[in-house]
Amino acid sequence: MQLKQQWNKLKNLKLEKPNSVLTMYLNTDPADPDQQGGEWKIHLKNGLNRFENYLTKDEDKDELHNFQKIRKQVETFFQENQKDLKKGVILFASSDESVWIADIVQVPVETNFYWQETPVIDQLEQIYRDFPRLGIVLVQQNQVKTIEAELGFVEETKLFELDLDTEDWRQHEGPHHADASMGKGGKNTQTDQFDKRFRENQKRWYKRLAPTLDKKAKDQQWEKIYVAGEEHEANDLASYMQKNIDQVIHQNILDQEEHHVLEKIIG
Repeated sequence: MQLKQQWNKLKNLKLEKPNSVLTMYLNTDPADPDQQGGEWKIHLKNGLNRFENYLTKDEDKDELHNFQKIRKQVETFFQENQKDLKKGVILFASSDESVWIADIVQVPVETNFYWQETPVIDQLEQIYRDFPRLGIVLVQQNQVKTIEAELGFVEETKLFELDLDTEDWRQHEGPHHADASMGKGGKNTQTDQFDKRFRENQKRWYKRLAPTLDKKAKDQQWEKIYVAGEEHEANDLASYMQKNIDQVIHQNILDQEEHHVLEKIIG
């Protein structure tokens, strides 16, 4: 997310005429009843036209030129990304070229346009309050998956898998799909012997992994943490973590696609 990376620059940016900043919040949610016909295209065109018409009447040729330059960049962005749009777009573009941020987001956005010497970040601040950076911990016997998400998008996924021979947790990166040899993900070859051994050692094994999860939560600045899994597994793992857990969810969803998990958590 460019927004988080350039947050301080946005808060401190102040230009002088004829330079200005275009701030755009655009609702592009296809599930919104008001967006069924792709109305965002009309809102985009009308919003940009309003500023251009005003600057034309104001007869400030330098500022008009600056705006038209940004308008071309904005229109190009939407042409290139039209098929990838989700619920909204948040965009900041300065005419002095010091800032260009255009993020497609998976959270609700209220359409607003601004052209002034400073970026307008009130709605963005509210969005971050409503949708803080998430850490989701999914547990399923000898597998624990972490999902990091911001503004409704999955940013990173990691899988921790217990090596039953060494009793060490091994970390893998990227999406995971169930393997027939691992825990409940491999029901075809799962044995009563495995279940018995796991139940006997579950608390000790989860206690060993908890500090790693706490460190990850701190390093990645998780603002809210959710733990999900079968009741005893999720409760045990959550109890061993030192970080505050916002909610423990008694659902085994480790093998579901990451974006489906996110929808279950934040709706």
